[in-house]
Amino acid sequence: QVQLVESGGGLVQAGGSLMLSCAASERTFNYAMGWFRQAPGKEREIVAAIDWAGDRAYYADSVQGRFTIMRDVATNVVRNILYLQMNNLKPEDSAVYYCGADRHRYPPTPDYWGQGTQVTVST
Repeated sequence: QVQLVESGGGLVQAGGSLMLSCAASERTFNYAMGWFRQAPGKEREIVAAIDWAGDRAYYADSVQGRFTIMRDVATNVVRNILYLQMNNLKPEDSAVYYCGADRHRYPPTPDYWGQGTQVTVST
């Protein structure tokens, strides 16, 4: 069972930056992965995704140019860390951010989810 653990959320002022991290518990180097977010009263939406090789990346229009998705993967040991660098944050970026992993599909429709990390952007 793949476990994903996010970290790095917090409170930041508008215009500031945060970096989120997501560590996977198993060998998931061949999984597509992504960051998703859910604000109160809204559906969960994809923010950014990256394929297993790191060759392709997808960004929602709302974050294009401000967010960068990256991954640090090793194939011989259990190391797969997904990052989301978030710059020029806006109040509308406030949400719970989730990491997701999908073994078969890109962009991912995750089979596995982390517990989420809260990001709050103040004005």
